[in-house]
Amino acid sequence: MVTGLAARALEFAYPGGAPVLAGVDLALVPGELVFLVGPNGSGKSTLLKLLAGLVAPTRGTVTLCGAALATLGPRARARQLALVPQALRALPDARVADFVGGGRYAHGPRFEPLLGRARPADAAAVARALDEADAGGLAERAVGELSLGQFQRVLVARALAQEAPYLLLDEPTAALDPDHQVRLLLLVERLVAAGRAALVVTHELSLASRFATRAVVLAGGRVVASGGAGEVFRRAVLEPVFGPHLVLAPAPDGSGRNLVVPWPCGGETGTRER
Repeated sequence: MVTGLAARALEFAYPGGAPVLAGVDLALVPGELVFLVGPNGSGKSTLLKLLAGLVAPTRGTVTLCGAALATLGPRARARQLALVPQALRALPDARVADFVGGGRYAHGPRFEPLLGRARPADAAAVARALDEADAGGLAERAVGELSLGQFQRVLVARALAQEAPYLLLDEPTAALDPDHQVRLLLLVERLVAAGRAALVVTHELSLASRFATRAVVLAGGRVVASGGAGEVFRRAVLEPVFGPHLVLAPAPDGSGRNLVVPWPCGGETGTRER
């Protein structure tokens, strides 16, 4: 049986716009924690939407376990793929537990609304997802009362409630404090070790260099590097893409990985001549 989520020769352009992706190949299989990194505007979020089936490629294919993703309906996709977007509209008065419960729609009978009459299995999945995302204490709060960081954890919980084997996370740590950033990625690491697959889009190279089993660098809509953390997080790979504002040093855990952090170049100040 063919396993994995795969993009082949993927191209995409918005109507009337320049190409965003040009010939991208990417594969994700169970047991992998892959980080997708690249500068602003390189096409990372667009690629994630294509892999989730939210938009269709201009050319190329996306397959899931050997089947064309385009042949699967929304409910079938939701049973396999869970997406944590950068943002998601929610009614501000909605109860957090009900909002997270929306992630269970793929598991319920067709046309039966979940809210207000959750089945025991759904209620248990929602409670478990909230706890895993360190958001259990928010279950009875209104969505509109949450801080950005709290809502980010709730978005993660909603995706976890889907219990899908493939997780796609778009900047999941962007609004989180350092403790919750690490907690979240440790959670994803555990889920991957238990058999799931995860693709994480991030600008946090320091986190990617610590947690990635594989890293993919996207620039100008193309994959310019792909491989293990030791292969990708090197100055020769990163500096042509991200510029000189990086410091690389051996990670303190003795893993042989490089820790990557942003740092100003020598003699450069916060202002530049125009």
